[in-house]
Amino acid sequence: MSNGYQVLTFESAESLLQSSLSWDKVCLLLDIRLPTLSGLELYAHLASTGVNCPVIFMTAHDDLQWMERAEEAGAVAFLRKPFGEQSLLSAITLACSRKKGTDAPPG
Repeated sequence: MSNGYQVLTFESAESLLQSSLSWDKVCLLLDIRLPTLSGLELYAHLASTGVNCPVIFMTAHDDLQWMERAEEAGAVAFLRKPFGEQSLLSAITLACSRKKGTDAPPG
């Protein structure tokens, strides 16, 4: 648990896709640049399979095209590294409030 949230990490997009994760109470924090699939490609793939969960994208690179694509994908937030803990927690709280049936953790 971290700040009241259960946190799971995956070493790659493929390991996330192969997991038996229950998508009903998930908020994804995805880096734009992943080794094989980009975070945007991974999220598009998930959406094409019916997964509908809030997503926060992060990157160390300023790229207007990526920001626009993230917005089109329905991103809750687009965080530029380095970002502060409060920026991340605010984005997660917003994501949880957008997820039907999911409450933000007590805090």
